[in-house]
Amino acid sequence: MSRRKSIFITGAAAGIGAETARLFASRGWLVGASDVDGAALASLQRELGPDKVITRVADVRDFAAVETAIREFASAADGQLDAVFANAGVLFMGPHENVTRAQKDLLVDVNVRGVIHTFDAAFPFLLQTPGAHALAMCSTSAEYGAPEHAVYSATKFFVRGLTEALNIEYRRHDIQVSAIYVAYVQTGMVFDAKVKPASIERMGVKVTPGQVAETAWRAVHGNRSHWRVGADARLMNWVARLLGSRTAAVSAWLMRS
Repeated sequence: MSRRKSIFITGAAAGIGAETARLFASRGWLVGASDVDGAALASLQRELGPDKVITRVADVRDFAAVETAIREFASAADGQLDAVFANAGVLFMGPHENVTRAQKDLLVDVNVRGVIHTFDAAFPFLLQTPGAHALAMCSTSAEYGAPEHAVYSATKFFVRGLTEALNIEYRRHDIQVSAIYVAYVQTGMVFDAKVKPASIERMGVKVTPGQVAETAWRAVHGNRSHWRVGADARLMNWVARLLGSRTAAVSAWLMRS
C-alpha cells in the first residue's frame, strides 16, 4: 500500500490557499492548512473533513508558531512532507508615499520573513521525503519593478531570488524549489483593496484561484523553478526578457489612467 502524500499550505483560509487545499485533498493528499483566521480554517475543515485536512492557526511572522504547526502536521504524516506551499501574503497598492509605514512593515514581515520561516520550518521534513517540493507564491511584479506596487514588488523579487538560489542549493537534498508567477487573481486581496492602480482596470483580473491551484499541483509534480499562470504572466516575462530596462515604458503605460 503506497504512502499517502502530504502538503502544508500557509494562507490556506481563503483564496488561492483554500482552493489549493481543496484540490490536493480531492486528489488524495493529506493537507495541512494554516492561517491566522481560525474561524475560516474551521469552516474549511468542516467542508473537506478532518481526515483530509488538518488545520493549525499560525502567523507566518512568528517562526516558532510556524515550526510548531508544521512539526505537528508532519507527525500526522509519518514524519514526512512531500510539499510545502508558502502561499501566505499581503498586498497594499498605491503611490509609495501613500503606503503607510505599518503597511510596508507588514509587506516585508509576511511576504519575506513568512516565506523564510515556512521553508526553514519545513526543511527537516522535506529532507526526509524523497522527491520533495518547496513552492512559494510569487508575482509578475517580480519580472520588473512595478510602480504603485513598489514594496510588494520588491518582496516578490525576494521570493524569486530565494527560490532560484535554493533550487540550486537543495539539489543535493533531492528537493525541488519553485515559485508561481501570476498577475492579478480573483481574490478578496485584489477585489477588496482600498487603493486600485490603473493597471487593474487596464489588464483586468482574469486568473481564478482554481487556475493557480492547478499550477501548484503541476509544480509539485514537476521539475521547473518557474511556473507562470495565464497569458499576462507569460507576456510580462517575455517583455522583461526582450526589452530589459525598456520594460519601464510598458510598466508606466499600464499605470496610466
